Amino acid sequence: MSYVTQFRTNITGELQYQSLLERVILSTVTTVPCCVFLFINGTMLFSLRSKPVFRETSRYILLYNLLFADTVQLVHSQVMYILAACRIMLTYPVCGVLTMIANLTTVISPLTLVVMSLERYVAVCYPLRHATIITIRNTGVAITVVWAFSSLNVLTQVLLLLNFPFEELQSLQMKDFCSYTAMIFRPVSDHYNKAYTCFVFVSVCVVITSSYIGVMVAARSASTDKASAHKARNTLLLHLLQLVLSLSSNIYNPIFTALSRTVSRIVFVRMQNVFYVCIVIFPRCLSSLIYGIRDQTIRPVLMHHLCCGLKLSVAPVKA
Repeated sequence: MSYVTQFRTNITGELQYQSLLERVILSTVTTVPCCVFLFINGTMLFSLRSKPVFRETSRYILLYNLLFADTVQLVHSQVMYILAACRIMLTYPVCGVLTMIANLTTVISPLTLVVMSLERYVAVCYPLRHATIITIRNTGVAITVVWAFSSLNVLTQVLLLLNFPFEELQSLQMKDFCSYTAMIFRPVSDHYNKAYTCFVFVSVCVVITSSYIGVMVAARSASTDKASAHKARNTLLLHLLQLVLSLSSNIYNPIFTALSRTVSRIVFVRMQNVFYVCIVIFPRCLSSLIYGIRDQTIRPVLMHHLCCGLKLSVAPVKA
């Protein structure tokens, strides 16, 4: 899952060619929206723990897990960007830890989308069994499996990394900016990462698409709640959109590689900064915007906290 990290590194690796003023301006342009999105995500996370209805409903628990992973990714991305902008070189052990944290949380987001899609599928196709299948206990088990699967990937990458003879290095101090690419010492690590990334995203896409088709088929049944099926269909489409945004960094890497050969270096860096905000930062806040605005239960609580407790013309949610 190194594509977001690699994409970010392509940006930060070119900052050394910019003037101090331009680096400050571009860093501010990326940091300000990042702080805004962090405030929204943090408020959403707080809102999801503020009412028993959120803490005791499976889909809100899953949403909390998704938001938590996205928020950690958002913080990690911006910290790495600032370190590179300030030209701070890390040691290999510190960089390795930061890289593994990024890989862990990056995998959790699409896997959580799978569980959320299956929950909507069960709610529409098996409404009478939904309460017995989608329980708090089963939700906790699903989240544990998601984290365990992601941790297994990180463990495999660590084992591949430890296979490198670090004692042959003159110093553990890195000579380049910290990134997943800088931590790849053997081709097998790169091959494994690409294969794992393709496997995860293809599997997630198949599950979400299958859930969407299942909901569409169920919506034509006379016994199905049309409003519920329509809402579930829209939710699954949004999950697909979130998945596409997660994959967007994979799509743009080859484009940027070709673009680097046709435009000047400084123009290339400026374009990358724009895409960094649109591709890396914005998708990490998308879940908060989607669910905070669409969900009638979350909206009044979220707006209340975003406005720091000011009274709004929305009905309060009963605890």
